[in-house]
Amino acid sequence: MENASLKRVAAIGECMVELRDLGDGTLSRGFGGDTLNTAVYMARRLEDTAAVEYVTALGDDPFSEEMMDAWRHEGVGISHVVRLPGRRPGLYVIKTDETGERSFFYWRGEAAARDILSDPACRSALDTIVDYDLIYLSGITLGILDNESRAELLVLLDRVKAKGGLIAFDGNFRPALWPSFEIARAEMEKLLQRCDIALPSFDDEASLFGDKSPQDTVARLQALGVGEAVVKNGAEDCLVLADGTVSVVTPQKASNVVDTTAAGDSFNGAYLAARLLGQSAVEAAEAGHRLAAYVVTKRGAIVD
Repeated sequence: MENASLKRVAAIGECMVELRDLGDGTLSRGFGGDTLNTAVYMARRLEDTAAVEYVTALGDDPFSEEMMDAWRHEGVGISHVVRLPGRRPGLYVIKTDETGERSFFYWRGEAAARDILSDPACRSALDTIVDYDLIYLSGITLGILDNESRAELLVLLDRVKAKGGLIAFDGNFRPALWPSFEIARAEMEKLLQRCDIALPSFDDEASLFGDKSPQDTVARLQALGVGEAVVKNGAEDCLVLADGTVSVVTPQKASNVVDTTAAGDSFNGAYLAARLLGQSAVEAAEAGHRLAAYVVTKRGAIVD
């Protein structure tokens, strides 16, 4: 019998084949994507208290099958993953410098996830999440979609909110996914007007919206109607907006930064899990910092 008190969470986005440059002419292979990373870290924290599903489109290739096997192993549900014949996932390569900062190089133009709102089978899968407790997505989710698909996504989110569900969103701005800054700003704002929990990184907000400080970001989000937000700022203090109050939370210092991949994604996963478990926004931000401080000491997006 299904547990009626079990929270249901869905993350919508794209997972890609990840190749990591080992610096000696060889590559290691894994899988990653911002929303998938967050879904995995949420599932690990929530365990049996919530069901975390990943919503995406994949191909019928071996890499797509391996992805789904990995998600099952992590406790992330795959019942809303649609397989599109003849398609394949995108691919990216991570190069990391001596300070742990990374650069990304993408091959995603024909990725199946781009059709998640346009393919009829995908739309049917999305219809099943309208009564979920929490929907998580990012600016990358928006950026891979065409204009019509983004409009369809907003309609879906309106249906979720009408049923009492919450929308969580990380802007995660990637200029290469957008035809212009103006279009990216307009589409992000439409999403933020429907957002209950915003989890942006300040450097992205400064780049896209011209914010001069994290305080400016908080004020802009409040003006758009966002009631809860965490403005992440790398190794600097983050600002937490909740119940009309802004708090400062100092991150835990990482002992040895090796790879900053998924620092923000892991923060988001721990934060949302903590909120679903009833912790305060400040406590959730502290949990996010603790996990991110551990993740950056390891290589890759999803660490042991």
